[in-house]
Amino acid sequence: MALPVLAVLMAASLAIGSRPVPLAEVAQALIAYDPGNDLHLVVRTLRVPRSLLGVTAGAALGLAGAVMQAVTRNPLAEPGLLGVNAGAAVAVVLSASALGLTSMTDYMWFGILGAGFAGAAVFVLGRAHVSGTDPVRLVLAGAGLSVLLGAATAFVILNAGLDILDSFRAWSAGALEGRGMTVVQVMAIALIAGGGLSLMLAPDLNALALGHETGAALGMSPRRTWAFACAAVMVLCGVATAAAGPIGFVGLVAPHVARAISGPDNRLILPLSAIFGAAILLMADIIGRIIARPDEIAAGIVATLLGGPFFIYVVRRFRLARL
Repeated sequence: MALPVLAVLMAASLAIGSRPVPLAEVAQALIAYDPGNDLHLVVRTLRVPRSLLGVTAGAALGLAGAVMQAVTRNPLAEPGLLGVNAGAAVAVVLSASALGLTSMTDYMWFGILGAGFAGAAVFVLGRAHVSGTDPVRLVLAGAGLSVLLGAATAFVILNAGLDILDSFRAWSAGALEGRGMTVVQVMAIALIAGGGLSLMLAPDLNALALGHETGAALGMSPRRTWAFACAAVMVLCGVATAAAGPIGFVGLVAPHVARAISGPDNRLILPLSAIFGAAILLMADIIGRIIARPDEIAAGIVATLLGGPFFIYVVRRFRLARL
């Protein structure tokens, strides 16, 4: 069910925009490209990279959210809520303004480092090393750090030169347009690397869900699982934020939808979370093109508007209990 929905959204993403393109023309642009046809140019040079970025970045965020929820056993764990996206964002902006980096292939490494430092800071501030992964402490620590890092990002952008301001104004809202295939290729490589590591961890995450003692008795190493999970989240969130901006709630919603369909087995939850994450971000981007036509609303803003009510539902449903 999930893959057909994603395929329909992909087709809609290629057809819908300020200039609608009939589906027959979309198909022609993909299989019999004519550079003299302006509709083919719109599809191949603008909408194909934008749609593929939505799919890969959404899949990375959904997968990262599923790993975070599994390893912390916290239904509210999500890259945006726990400050990981904000850490990647401030690192990207600082590297661009201080070092003059302009290419994603240059500043994506800073995004990965920023995601890692922010995640570590949340666990220290939330006293996870003392009290365990308490949902209330982690969410409060993540919210506070996100506000602080978000303010730092805005400060750097507003006080940087006009070139930095123009480059990161749409990026900071989570907009997908204006990226080329080079960005999509880097994002795809990060998704393959981080996704492959995450899927390898699925059996260990299943064992971890039974508790540290039981998991260790089954041969799972908690330290190794946490280390590899953190590495996967750093890669997935760092590169996704560098490519598409700080987008929240995708990593919260996708794992819950996947878990409702598949049950508690992380071998199914992780790939389904990637598919639903891609579908959610792509749907948010399509909605942003429709509701303000001929202008657009950034996909990150729409994702937040869609994810906010779901966040409230999760809080009321789980009452901040561990998974």
